[in-house]
Parts: sequence; structure tokens; C-alpha cells
Amino acid sequence: MREITVKAVVLGIALSALLAAANAYLGLKVGMTVSASIPAAVISMGLLRLFRRSNILENNLVQTAASAGESLAAGVIFTIPALVLMGHWEGFRYFEVTALAGIGGMLGVLFSIPLRRALILEERLRFPEGVATAEVLKAGDAGGAGLRHIAVAAVVAGGIKLAQSGLKIAAGSMATAWTAGRSLVPFGCNLSPALVGVGYIVGLNIAVLVFGGGAIAWLVGIPIFSAIHGLPDGKTGYDAALAIWTTKIRYIGVGAMVIGGLWALLALLKPIGDGIRASMRAHARNADGEGLPQAEQDISFRSVLIMTALCLCPLVLVYLRIIDRAALGTGAGTHAAVIALGLVLAVVAGFLFSAVAGYMAGLVGSSQNPVSGVTIATILLTALLLSLLLGVENASSTVAAATAIVVGSVVCCAAAISGDNLQDLKAGHMLGATPYKQQIMQMIGVGVAAVTLAPVLSLLYRAYGLGTSLPRAGMDPAEVLSAPQATLMHAVARGVFERDLEWGMIIIGMVVAILIIFADNVLKARGSAFRMPVLAVAVGIYLPLELTVPILLGGLLASAIQRRAGTPSTNGLLFASGLIAGEALMGILLAIPFAAAQSTDVIAMAPEGFEYWAGIIGVAALAGVVRRLYRVARS
Repeated sequence: MREITVKAVVLGIALSALLAAANAYLGLKVGMTVSASIPAAVISMGLLRLFRRSNILENNLVQTAASAGESLAAGVIFTIPALVLMGHWEGFRYFEVTALAGIGGMLGVLFSIPLRRALILEERLRFPEGVATAEVLKAGDAGGAGLRHIAVAAVVAGGIKLAQSGLKIAAGSMATAWTAGRSLVPFGCNLSPALVGVGYIVGLNIAVLVFGGGAIAWLVGIPIFSAIHGLPDGKTGYDAALAIWTTKIRYIGVGAMVIGGLWALLALLKPIGDGIRASMRAHARNADGEGLPQAEQDISFRSVLIMTALCLCPLVLVYLRIIDRAALGTGAGTHAAVIALGLVLAVVAGFLFSAVAGYMAGLVGSSQNPVSGVTIATILLTALLLSLLLGVENASSTVAAATAIVVGSVVCCAAAISGDNLQDLKAGHMLGATPYKQQIMQMIGVGVAAVTLAPVLSLLYRAYGLGTSLPRAGMDPAEVLSAPQATLMHAVARGVFERDLEWGMIIIGMVVAILIIFADNVLKARGSAFRMPVLAVAVGIYLPLELTVPILLGGLLASAIQRRAGTPSTNGLLFASGLIAGEALMGILLAIPFAAAQSTDVIAMAPEGFEYWAGIIGVAALAGVVRRLYRVARS
């Protein structure tokens, strides 16, 4: 079957630009992006059916390019807006933003090539959303009952998302908090059908660990912290819990991710080495004329090295344009050392954290992959090294912090692209696609998204403002895009140089991670079927508790079905995939009127005082989805 065709390339380019723009808005507004692989696959299937000749592998390449745009948007909006928030930039510079995004994204594609063999072939990680994407494409190609399950689930989940985020007649989450003595005990549940689908796909083991991480942060960390330090000024109830988690407890997740990432890297050294050697052997076999099976044809390792080196040349120019020697107050030698440090970190930290991001995507999927946590670790490391190199005082902390953000942006884009691309390569592996053709389409998607994002960011900034930065007087503070991840990156970078970072929480997270690693090794020695990969727990600590509850619910459903039937349910997998597709697609579609009207209430229908009934409708809708998923899976 033909894969790279004119219509596949054109459609991939269009969807990459569209989804990059839509997710830039969503990420700046709510701090999360929507994985685009499944929505892009659904859109592609619908459009390619208009042509007389199309096939499943063309569909796969379209979603590969489109999802690259969404992932690059995440890498950009999590970091680069911090330069505006800290006052280093007055707006978004087209050349610099495009170059940082394009180079970082291209490095992510290149790094994912040897990681494909390590994580997909050697480690055989689950990659739940990659599996879901492949199942959606296969069901769409085959038609019949499988396609009906996906379509029904997508319509239901899309309708619920419209009612929650668009019409505002159903609540998107339920949250509360109560006091026990001096302790504040919060609890919440997101009413997202897609998260139930994610939990169903990843299974009970990972779902329990993700929820367990959330319980550590929200049901242990926040009550203890509030009992000792009291509540933040002017905050009560769940708002107080959220403030404590955002400013304090979340750093426990950062510390756990640092140790978990290092541990994962140690565990992945052999598979990564085996993957690189296998890539080199495959290239040698191909050069000798032996040929390779279609499913084994990657871009050669030699080409990966050459293209990586070529990416570093324009990166030097970008660094020189952004990292001003006079502003840093250093001599030429120290300035050159800073540029060299940035290049080394872009390659070394970029590859290592791309491996960590790929591993986390293999465990919990791309949508729940906390790339921002990996980026915080990068910015933290960069800022510490810069503080040693520069000896920066508080007066120049803004410039030094901006330097850490710039380096972190390259690594963040690489890690975001790598995790998403490995998910797409997993789907391609299940479908029998040619890896190097997917890798080419990933590069095309990155290039399109890179040239799209700079003007989109400028437009959003002028229309809404970001965080505490408003481009003109008289703007409505209620409409400002909060840019939560970029605000957090700013706080971490400045915290290192101003010496007020939450080191105590970070160290607690490291200790928690070490204890989990020890427990996992005990389980491994006993031959237990239940394991405790530390990064899954770290993800839960870093995410809001309300997101982990529906994931646990989906995992419990999957376990109940498997115990009853003795085998996983294909129908359940298809329905869960449809839930993810429908909600993600509706979330992206809603971004269009939101951005055009500069308001998320443009189509809201709920009257004042409707919150109580909206909560009932939201809970009832999720209960109906769970019941339907259970019945479909049993069938």
C-alpha cells in the first residue's frame, strides 16, 4: 500500500497547523493540551474517504504529521511565554520562537529514531494511546461493529465535552474540601469520559499507581502541610488546597520525577544501547544490499548523527541573538562557555529527557505525559549550572533565568515531540507502516507547526494577555490566559537565582521516589505481577488529584472485565478509544469559537445559579458512560 502521497502530505500539513494553533490556545488557557493522534486519525478517515483510492497507512501518516503539531505546541507554550512573563521579551519574536521550536522539535524526531527500537521493540511498553490510535484506524478501515463502537463513544464523549466546556450546562469536575482539626483534606473528580478511557486502556496496575501518586500529594501532603503552616491568605476550601498544591506540594512531584527519570535512564541504558546497535546493524545490512523488512526501515543512525550536528549550527545563532553578553555582564570567554553549555544540554539532556518522556508515554499515554515536569528538571539543572558558572547575583537574575528558559525550551520541545512520536510509531508498528516514512512526516509536521506558532502566540498575547503581562491598558483581567506551566517555569528559574526555591519539597519527592524504587525491587524479587514503576507514581503526584480519579475508575473497569472474561475486551478497547477521540476532537473544535470571540463563554447557555444542577448532570453523564463502557466490554 502507498503511504506518502500528495493528499496525505497536504492533509497532514493542514491538520498540523490547525491543531498546533488550537492546542496553543488550550494549553495557555487551562495548562493542558489535547493529544491529537486520535482526532487527526478520525478527521483523516473522513476526508480520505472522499477520494477513490486511500488506505489505512495514508491515514496513519496524516495523523503522524498532525499530532506532531499538537506536541510542538505543548513544548513551546510550556516554556517560551515565560520570557514574556519575566519581562525579558516585550512580545514574541518570530525568528527566535520559530527557530527554537523548529530545532527542538527536529531534535525530538531524531532522538525518537533509536528510541523506537529501545522502547517499542526491546521494552515492549504499552503506549496506550498509540494502541488506541491503531485500533481506531483498523476499525475505520474494516467498518462493522468495531467502527460503530468508536463512533457511538465519540459522539457521546464529544457531546458531554460540549455540554461541559461549551454550553456550561454540565460540570467538568467536582471538588470539595473539609477540615479535620487543623488539617485541610481535599478531594475531587474530573468528569471526563476520555480519562476513564485512558484508565481502561492503561489497565489497573498503572491506574492504581497514578492515583496513588495523587493520594500522596493531596490526601497526605496537603493535610500535613496545612496542619503545620495553616491556609494561604485569602483562600479557603478547595481553592486553598489548590494553592498549596500549586506553590508547595507539586514540587514533591518534581523531585520524584528527577529521581524517577534518572532511575528510568539507568534501566533504559541497555535497551537504548541495543537499539542504537540494532540501528547501525540495520543500516549496514541495507548498505550491503540485503534489504530490510518494511517494518524495520528507520532513518539510518548515520543520518541521525549528521542531522543532529546540522541542527546545532542554527542553534548557536539563536543563542547568540537571545543570550546577550552585555546583559549577562560577563566576558567573552564566559559568554562562550554559556553558549557551549546550552548546546551540550540541548543534545545530552534533550536525548536523556526524550527517553524519559517516551518511557512515560509508554506507561500512561501522551495526554497524561507530564512533559512540563521533565522540563522543570531541565531548567532546574540548567539554572544550577549557570549559577555556578556565572555566580549571578539577584540584580541580574532575570537575564540568567531567561537563559535557563531558552535552553529548557529546546529540551521541552524535543521531549514533547519524542513522546508523541513514539506513540505514533507504536501505532505504525501495529499497522505494519514503514518507520522512516513516519519519521519524514513527523519532520514535516514539526516544520509546519514551528512556522505557525509564533504568529499564533503573538495574536493570543495581543488579544488576551498572559498571566500578569498585559500588552496594553484597559484589558479584561478575567480573559487573561493564565499560562500555568510557563508561570511555573518562570518561578523555578528565578527561584534558583533568588534562592527561594522549594528545595525542601523537592528533596521530600526524591526520598519518596527512592522508597518506591525499593518497594518495586522487592516486588520484582518476589515475582509479583503487580509492579511499581516510579514514574507512574511521580506522574500522579504532579497531576491534580481530580484527573487521577477517573483514570483509576477506568482501570478498575478493565480489571473487572478481564477477571470476568479471562481476557481483555476488544470491544471495550474500541469504545474507550472512541471516548478519547470524541472528547479530544470536541475540545479542539471548541477552541475555534473561543479564540474568535476571545471568550470561553461565547456559547454558554447555563443561567446564573445553575451550578448545582450542572454538577448533577455532569455526574449522571459520567455514570452513564461508565455503565455503557462496561456493557460494551462485556459483549
